[in-house]
Amino acid sequence: MNDIDAWVWWLVGAAALGIPLVVTAMPEFGMFAVGAVAAAVAAALGFDAVLQVLVFVVVSVALIAVVRPIAARHSRQRPQLATGIDALKGRQAVVLERVDGSGGRIKLAGEVWSARALDTGRAYEVGQEVDVVDIEGATAIVI
Repeated sequence: MNDIDAWVWWLVGAAALGIPLVVTAMPEFGMFAVGAVAAAVAAALGFDAVLQVLVFVVVSVALIAVVRPIAARHSRQRPQLATGIDALKGRQAVVLERVDGSGGRIKLAGEVWSARALDTGRAYEVGQEVDVVDIEGATAIVI
């Protein structure tokens, strides 16, 4: 075992840290793996074991301190591209059949939808443009 250089052991450690990264999807293991690669570089440059461990710790902790908050901030953001019914909210539609609190029909995004007015006392006549505020099942709620 003494015939194998220290940098090889650090690379083996980095690969070993990559396994739980893939299995658990915890990015911290990847950051530790990068720290192990940095320690392997230090070992290849001829630094002693204490400095290698110090490089591993400093790089790993720095990555966790810098990358984790950035990743957490990005995971909380809503996607910029709205799809499905979220993409229809806020769009304009044209009334095909009178829409009131009990129902009606509109043309929304090239498709015919059942619709009802948000304000049950309000009615929209054929040809009038309305705004979609919500989708409940297959019914558009309009104002």
